[in-house]
Amino acid sequence: MAEHTVTFTTADGKTATVHAQTGLLLAEAAQNAGIDIGQPCGGQGRCGRCAVQVTAGNVRRRSTLRLSSEALELGYALACQSVVEGDVSIFVPEQEKIERKLTTDRVAAEVSIPAGYDFNWSQTIRRYNVRLNEPSMDDQTDDWSRLQTILRQQHKLESVTCSLQLLRRLGAILRDAKWQVGVVGNLRDKNMLEIIDVLPEMVDEDEPLYAAAIDIGTTTVSFWLVDLMTGKVVSQVAEYNGQISRGEDVISRIIYSSKGTGRDELQKRVTDTINALCATACKRVKSRPAEVIKATIAGNSTMIHLLLGIPAASIRYSPFITACNHPPITTARELGLNFSPDALIDCLPGVASYVGSDITAGVLSSRIDSAEDVTLFIDVGTNGEIVLGNQDWLVTCACSAGPAFEGAGVVHGMRATNGAIEEVWINGDTYEPTTRVIGNSKPKGICGSGLISLIAEMFLTGVLDKAGNVNLTIPTNRVREGEHGGEYVLSWASESETGQDITITRVDVDNLLRAKAAIYAGFSVLAEQVGMTLADVQQMYIGGSFGKYINVEKAVQIGLLPDMPWEKFNFLGNTSIKGAYYTLLNADERERIKDIANRMTYIELSADNTFYDAFTSALFLPHTDMAKFPTVQSAFANQSS
Repeated sequence: MAEHTVTFTTADGKTATVHAQTGLLLAEAAQNAGIDIGQPCGGQGRCGRCAVQVTAGNVRRRSTLRLSSEALELGYALACQSVVEGDVSIFVPEQEKIERKLTTDRVAAEVSIPAGYDFNWSQTIRRYNVRLNEPSMDDQTDDWSRLQTILRQQHKLESVTCSLQLLRRLGAILRDAKWQVGVVGNLRDKNMLEIIDVLPEMVDEDEPLYAAAIDIGTTTVSFWLVDLMTGKVVSQVAEYNGQISRGEDVISRIIYSSKGTGRDELQKRVTDTINALCATACKRVKSRPAEVIKATIAGNSTMIHLLLGIPAASIRYSPFITACNHPPITTARELGLNFSPDALIDCLPGVASYVGSDITAGVLSSRIDSAEDVTLFIDVGTNGEIVLGNQDWLVTCACSAGPAFEGAGVVHGMRATNGAIEEVWINGDTYEPTTRVIGNSKPKGICGSGLISLIAEMFLTGVLDKAGNVNLTIPTNRVREGEHGGEYVLSWASESETGQDITITRVDVDNLLRAKAAIYAGFSVLAEQVGMTLADVQQMYIGGSFGKYINVEKAVQIGLLPDMPWEKFNFLGNTSIKGAYYTLLNADERERIKDIANRMTYIELSADNTFYDAFTSALFLPHTDMAKFPTVQSAFANQSS
């Protein structure tokens, strides 16, 4: 097969050349050249955001979807859909930058240590100081037996084990420490110790012993550094999941992971994210990642599969089965995490393909499994995971909401960072908007909470009808006919950071309506499956970081949330990482989450037409049955009076 020269030049002037065989995708050639080209749709050619410009030579375009005729004339091609067929030069435009301000230590102080936490009673982790007799001609016991014997004798242990890798380092550690060492291990069955690390010095009983609680979200990875001796969260950090550039939703990532070396790449991207977070968290407390000796990890089923390098393809195909819902404990070394090499990595149990350990951790931390009241729990994200139940029963389902509420799939959508419009008010007489922007800067786009607020305001003021159509007859230049149908101008080009009008189009509205309809239909059908209605729900919990910023009134007005008294709503924040934190601290909590996963009955919404019918009814604002939303009816009455 012929080999060709491909030269890449980036917007910041970087140049890289690579040799590629005929038929190699431009995206793969770029990766080989060390040039990162984002593929938010997982390389399916759906998003158009991997467009590059062919400045010399030619490529074969398998698809030109998302490329205008003007772009094609200028030589643009989709890197994930175009292959090398000769020598070629490629210009790579500036890639989408993801910015996030990491959380501060002030947040860590808000995490309450569970009542009654005691290291010696709650933990299976143990730390011992050991003084060994130095070998001599009269005592030629081998190093490993010497350590095993004294640990068994002094701490009444039946057996002591360690990894081969630790055994290779043991002799040097013992001699450098002059036979006085600290031993960190995990107790199994109360008298079987698995050594995690041997420290080259004895330790003070009050000295911190670090572990981590981690939530791997499709969008964001959150990391809590915990001192096991006290149970205190000493540092919190969060960052966007490095896998985002290879797929903004789980399906896109599953598809990407099934191509070539995609699975290995995605596994490395998420471990790189965790390693960077760990380094930041440890630096804040003047520690090192190598001192982290345990981690509990929660995440949806796809994220856990990709972290562990387990093929995830079966998740997206009927009958939608995971490879594993209860992963075995592994080590940092096996995953490429920069913790103590034999640090225990415990990925928490999930339930099904689309109900993972982020949800079982949410049930654990919110205590739904012990509640007397019937509780509805939802985690709004790319997937809408839902749990209904109480101490006697738990049922769960998942619906694909898509990334619209995270700013994706919307022309001027963006994540909740500086420059994002997060709240909107529209004057009912003039149709002029007032906005609140994160960072108090010029707007760049609209984030999820801003989109909910905007849709609600447009509906209540008559800019949108029930079906999501833009009313082009109202007396304002804010509404107009655009390339994708009717649209509303939220910010003029002269007012925006981008120098472009920030608009919401009919296509954007359709995407948002589908997302909210999927979530509303999900919990409606779940209640129906157990012979209940939403009126029977006594309390509603909303998890996920997105939930913290939802305006309840606006969410009800568009039909995202059920119309119930406000006092029934409880916003819990990141319940996933809180559940991971509880299981990190307490072995009983770890058993409890296993029991929760086993108790939850999963209902597959695609099994019959019930969900489809409910979804169709919820595709309107707020719903085809307005009687389900009495407060919205009242708001309309007040608006017209």
